[in-house]
Amino acid sequence: MKIEDLKPSEGSRKKDKRVGRGVGSGHGKTSCKGHKGQKARSGGGKGAGFEGGQMPLQRRLPKRGFRNYFSREYAIVNLKDLMRIEGLDVITPDVLIERGVIKDLKDGLKVLGDGEVTKPVTVKANAFSSTATSKIAAAGGRAEII
Repeated sequence: MKIEDLKPSEGSRKKDKRVGRGVGSGHGKTSCKGHKGQKARSGGGKGAGFEGGQMPLQRRLPKRGFRNYFSREYAIVNLKDLMRIEGLDVITPDVLIERGVIKDLKDGLKVLGDGEVTKPVTVKANAFSSTATSKIAAAGGRAEII
């Protein structure tokens, strides 16, 4: 089979309704809109969420809180997860994604201090908790902010 042989199956593609093309087409004169009225006009019809004059649900419900667009959402990893990685002296976000420790980097990587550091390692991340920094330094390693 070649790409030029591909075509949609029979009946899967409907022809567009061509309105306003004369009385003989069956869709002429008023173009399937009936006579006058709001729905016959251009731009006619009710907006989304219109409830016949009743106060719409979106306006009836109370609004709460706000979304801080400047907040950062970090991918979080603990020291105990970093210590599972064998044979590396420098741990970067790319290595963690490659090894499957984290799936998505989001706005960066933050290292938290849950667990113990058993060997001196250099950890490169966007943010560190104070506990993580002190534990890495106590083991002879370095916490570098990238």
